Amino acid sequence: MNGTAHAAIGAATGFVIANTFDATPSTTLFLVGLGTVSGLIPDLDIDGKLRGKITLSHKMIQKVAQLIGILMVFYSYYEGINNEKYIGIGIGLGMIVISSLITQKHMLTITGIGVVAGGFSLEEGWLMLLGIYIILASFVSHRSYTHSILGVIFFGIISSKLQMSLGIEGIYYTCLAGYISHLIADSKLLPFNKRGVKLLLPVSSKEL
Repeated sequence: MNGTAHAAIGAATGFVIANTFDATPSTTLFLVGLGTVSGLIPDLDIDGKLRGKITLSHKMIQKVAQLIGILMVFYSYYEGINNEKYIGIGIGLGMIVISSLITQKHMLTITGIGVVAGGFSLEEGWLMLLGIYIILASFVSHRSYTHSILGVIFFGIISSKLQMSLGIEGIYYTCLAGYISHLIADSKLLPFNKRGVKLLLPVSSKEL
């Protein structure tokens, strides 16, 4: 199922839960948005539009790093003394080469590290855990752990801490329902899905 469908289903779950809790119009709008995001979160494990929207452009990072590397090479060549010159040139060339290998997946890892740091700075447990989730998602294969019961449990903990932090009823159920809706929509329960989800990882890799 495509991202638009996942987002729509997630938004619908947020709306239903908001009405269940008799939420105010502003809270309803917030929960609808939260449901939309939660319905998309499991697909952070694949290169595509969702990754691109939450990370800096890897092409921009490449250009900046390459420019710094070139400047370091020239500066070291003209200003360096003895071994310092060659070390500086080597570091500059290394930056140019390494930056050319940066992908959007690497940027997701960097983004996750930034989110963890932000959560630590703000002393927000849910934000630190979200950062860890993003980092893990950047390493796993598509439709694996983010599409499993372990992923649901991990995101449920994040959602619980987010609700405690903001004190808004319905956040936990909205996030959890939005996330689970994604897994159901990707499962073989729907006849048009050729692939399923590996709900029981790491115990079983069978697609359901």
